[in-house]
Amino acid sequence: MFEFYWPWAAILFPLPFLVPYFWPQTQPEVLAGQRITLLYPQLDSLRQAYQARRPKRPLSGWLYRLLLYLLWFSLVLALMRPQWLTPHTEISTPGYDLMLAVDTSHSMDALDFTAQGRQVTRMSVVKGVMGRFVDARAGDRIGLIIFGSQAFVLSPLSVDRLAVRQLLDGVVSGIAGQGTALGDAIALGAKKLRERPEGSRVMILIADGDNTAGSFAPLEAAALARAFGVRIYVIGVGSEQEQIPIIEEGTIVYRDDLTMDEETLRRIAAISGGAYFRATDTRALEEISDRINQLEKTEAESRTAFLPTPLYRIPLGVALFALLGIGLFPEGRKRLLRGATHG
Repeated sequence: MFEFYWPWAAILFPLPFLVPYFWPQTQPEVLAGQRITLLYPQLDSLRQAYQARRPKRPLSGWLYRLLLYLLWFSLVLALMRPQWLTPHTEISTPGYDLMLAVDTSHSMDALDFTAQGRQVTRMSVVKGVMGRFVDARAGDRIGLIIFGSQAFVLSPLSVDRLAVRQLLDGVVSGIAGQGTALGDAIALGAKKLRERPEGSRVMILIADGDNTAGSFAPLEAAALARAFGVRIYVIGVGSEQEQIPIIEEGTIVYRDDLTMDEETLRRIAAISGGAYFRATDTRALEEISDRINQLEKTEAESRTAFLPTPLYRIPLGVALFALLGIGLFPEGRKRLLRGATHG
């Protein structure tokens, strides 16, 4: 399909025809009683010399004018940016819309998990668990939300699982603040999933259940998610120890206020129609995947985009040839000016 990107530039086409009416050419003034005379001793020889240099078929003033018009019209056409549009259709396969909400508060530095005989942080466990989950969800659209003192969309819903995995691997504790805006994260995820078709809106919430910041209470946000048709599958990270080690300013200290609020996480899952799992459960990911696969997939989407191929080089090349013709035959300009003076 052919079109002009700037069609409004066509208003410049009639400009050469309007210029003579607004700026008419004036003839040189000659005082009364005076004559302009060329004094030369061999005037006939001079006339013959000029006639000898003229081409056999001199370029007329009209042809010169035609080249000027061709130059102007070609430049205006190039300015209008002609382009050829090639249709390109993108088809998205049916899949689920999954939004991951990851807690990045300071409590995720707690060392209450063990891997291969050594203590690891909650954040390390989250990255390992959710990294495997993202790798296994081929064909689904996955987004990523992080929350601390505030909630942020780190990645919108996308089929690029590798990009989401790389963003997840780069998340560190405290990147969104030291608090825990659990309710805000749920509300933000529900808002983003509400824009998707019904039937496959799923949020995977990874948190320890402690809400210390934000505008939304966790249970109120869960009710909002249910109203938007979003199911929340909650993965609880943390333990119920009385004294939990945590890294603070490079050293390990023990605190008694980092116990996971498992009851709140269970209620969030129940209100939204989802389910609750523990991060240490090896079957948690399989059960979450099975629950998601029982939902209705979003229908395949098709979108047609037109890829432009610029064609301005063609009229620009014609303009260059017209300019070359004008420069090679300056005799036409003399005739044109002479005709305008005598006219």
